Amino acid sequence: MYLSRLLLNPSSRAVCRDLADCQQLHRTIMSAFPQAEGHEGAREHFGVLHRLDLDRRRNLLVLYVQSLAPPDWSRLPASYLLAETDLENPAVKPVGQAYRTLKPGTVLSFRLRANPTRKIDTKSGPDGKRRHGRRVELVQEDQQLAWLSRKGEEGGFQVLSLRVGGFSKEVGRRKAGGSPLTVAGVIFEGRLRVTDPQKFMDQSLTRGIGPGKAYGLGLLSLAPP
Repeated sequence: MYLSRLLLNPSSRAVCRDLADCQQLHRTIMSAFPQAEGHEGAREHFGVLHRLDLDRRRNLLVLYVQSLAPPDWSRLPASYLLAETDLENPAVKPVGQAYRTLKPGTVLSFRLRANPTRKIDTKSGPDGKRRHGRRVELVQEDQQLAWLSRKGEEGGFQVLSLRVGGFSKEVGRRKAGGSPLTVAGVIFEGRLRVTDPQKFMDQSLTRGIGPGKAYGLGLLSLAPP
């Protein structure tokens, strides 16, 4: 598994285009990976998750990308990355080995932008088949906290402390003149305890948390507490 940190150039027309359209940002990120074989999409095949952050201390626009395969960022548009910086850009490091050494009881700080939702209208129809239903956003903080706690139980971790904030709308353009795409993002920050390292690795870290993973949601970032 690899974690990339890219410092974006806010003067780049391609960056401005991608900031206005989460679908286009997804396509730009996926240009760093080859086509996937078979029926599985490239994002799922290469385990690509990303999150866009603003480093307010340094006034930097930072894109984090996690993947199961090493990316080729030379395929990005010209001037997409910030040139005037003393930091390595892009910076890519392997993180899989460090994640695989996590033990039960390990406490870590975390950051996550996710889309807390629940499904409704899933009852069986007249034909007896259960409907797929639709997702509705959870807007109350207690609902969002409960949602993340459930995800932790399913994904091998326990939330110890938590701050919720940074609500945002990821906006994209549907193909063929469809209605605009909007996906709500909520920032979760706090501390967690690993309860099941295998589940934590396979589900929470590799697959990401919650829906909207193609649109900058679901990437769980970890640091020492």
